Amino acid sequence: MNQPVIKRIATRLVRHVDGWLLALLIALLTVSTAVVFSASGQSAARMFGHLTNIALAAVVLISVANIPPHILAKAGPPLYALGVVLLLGVALFGEIRNGARRWLPLGIVSIQPSELMKIALPLMLAWFFQQREASLKLREYGLAALIILIPLLLVLRQPDLGTALLIGASGFYVLFFAGLSWRIIAGLGVVGALSLPLAWSLMHDYQRQRVMTLLDPSADPLGAGYHIIQSTIAIGSGGSFGKGWLSGTQNQLDFVPERTTDFIFAVYSEEFGLLGNVVLMLLYIAVVARGLKIAEHAPSMFARLMAGVISLNFFTYVFVNMGMVSGILPVVGVPLPFMSYGGTALVTLMIGFGILMSLATHRKLLKT
Repeated sequence: MNQPVIKRIATRLVRHVDGWLLALLIALLTVSTAVVFSASGQSAARMFGHLTNIALAAVVLISVANIPPHILAKAGPPLYALGVVLLLGVALFGEIRNGARRWLPLGIVSIQPSELMKIALPLMLAWFFQQREASLKLREYGLAALIILIPLLLVLRQPDLGTALLIGASGFYVLFFAGLSWRIIAGLGVVGALSLPLAWSLMHDYQRQRVMTLLDPSADPLGAGYHIIQSTIAIGSGGSFGKGWLSGTQNQLDFVPERTTDFIFAVYSEEFGLLGNVVLMLLYIAVVARGLKIAEHAPSMFARLMAGVISLNFFTYVFVNMGMVSGILPVVGVPLPFMSYGGTALVTLMIGFGILMSLATHRKLLKT
């Protein structure tokens, strides 16, 4: 294949990549690579895995960005149906790991279908509202709530409260952007508050323990409270400017648990301090702002709903992880987007941002 042909193919592939978003994601992944290197004890094997994950995720990002929005819309129903079938498969045949049935064995590999549902549910709901845009009534919102409830209950059954909350949040965001009445939203909030005692009684023992640990981590400092205590010590010890890259004592002495994955923010805070946290938060805010800007200028309901929900989902993941690590939210096992080590979460995020780039760069969205 001669050079002009390669150049032409490369140009066609990257023309649907949003430059602003790409620059922000590269900045986050650059910071992530430095922090994973430190958090892993400068492990060459872990760095190779991290860079491999980034390369794979980049291919996924560019590939999805080149899929026209009308094809993405049509993919919603079959992906949702596949996700529900796989979640039913987990309920019937799933592997039990650490007391939870979340993985479905498929020969040589096992998959976690709840990750698929993080993308499939918003696509399904956005397609659903696109089809009924001309006549949205309370009945349509009720049907949409049912679409949300089915996978939500299946994930809660595993049990996986953290993922269920994220899936439920993504469904709510779609309803919000689709124009759900503020009165109904307020009513749902009141009902949710009143049902907290019932929710508490239905929670598993380990889930109640996480809430109690949040309120008083010192009650079990070497057990359930260990994660929160050590992470908050690391965050506080970073001070205003941090201890410096590769110089965090809580990290280097192995006090911070899960420090390359869920608790990587504690490592980052210890090494780069409050100033570093401000820079990181500004990067995250810029990503969310760019996504909402794309939603504002979206040419159709499907594009507006998807751009809005991807942006707010991203914000939710960041807020939940930082809140968990800093001790203001219970530990629910949510990685920090574009920072934590892990291939599945990174690829899922890149699918979402590939969709966002597709919505931003394809000028016309054909009616489905």
